[in-house]
Amino acid sequence: MKTGVIIARFQTPYLHDGHKQLISQVEENHTKLVILLGVSPLLGSRKNPYDYYTREKMIKKDYPEVIVLPVSDNPSDKVWSDSIDSLLKSVFPGEQFCLYGSRDSFIPSYSGRFETIELPEHGDYNATELRKQYADKVFDSNDFRAGILYAYYNQYTKVYPTVDIALFRNNKTELLLGKKAINNKWRFIGGFADPEDESYETAAKRELSEECGEMETTGMGYETSAKINDWRYRSEADKIITLLFSCEYIDGAPLAQDDIAELSWIKLADVPQLMADGQTSDEHAGLFNHIIKKYLNL
Repeated sequence: MKTGVIIARFQTPYLHDGHKQLISQVEENHTKLVILLGVSPLLGSRKNPYDYYTREKMIKKDYPEVIVLPVSDNPSDKVWSDSIDSLLKSVFPGEQFCLYGSRDSFIPSYSGRFETIELPEHGDYNATELRKQYADKVFDSNDFRAGILYAYYNQYTKVYPTVDIALFRNNKTELLLGKKAINNKWRFIGGFADPEDESYETAAKRELSEECGEMETTGMGYETSAKINDWRYRSEADKIITLLFSCEYIDGAPLAQDDIAELSWIKLADVPQLMADGQTSDEHAGLFNHIIKKYLNL
């Protein structure tokens, strides 16, 4: 008799009734059941928040006799299909298998040697919506707090990309600099790149508009990049690396907005003394030095 195989992700905080009905339906047709859990190459994300171990324990709690194995995602459907066949044949030599999925499941992507059967969905269950329901719920339990630790410790350390802009005018003799209320020191205009940005140049143009208002400038030109010793991340494993761009002012009236408290055109020749007097942001020292070395006394 064939072994039943369910290929799914089960990216939910618990097994809902739709999951349980799927498992029960396959168990009615097979004495042996294997569940293959899709595993993302990413360590923790909104779409794939639960790793293999977490989901295996969730399934084993209700179905201790079920064999649960991981199957890694792959950009090639052919390679992915071959890996499923190889996994099943190596772990269960001589067995025959029937693979089960529901609507919008793995079946259209699978090109392997085993039979596939599409089962009807039971109820209107949506894993994405279910995750959203729990996304902002806080529970007073040791397990909940331990789970937060587990999630953060099982991630890659991150680099957060930011962009900064050296906006010049008058043949690169003046720079538009800003001050933030938190330290009242001169700094380049800039901020974090967004997932919606098409490029870092696009991000730089957006940040300039958000913090200085609408102005006409030339296109963004890359200058340099540097790790930023941002006070928010000094004791963290995650860090910020910024990309500095430059452009030329054409038209418009700069207006301090967003988190910029003050804007001013500063003569480039005055920047070294401002740095010596401690009037510029320490984390931008490397960026200022680059601009001074490249453009002062041209």
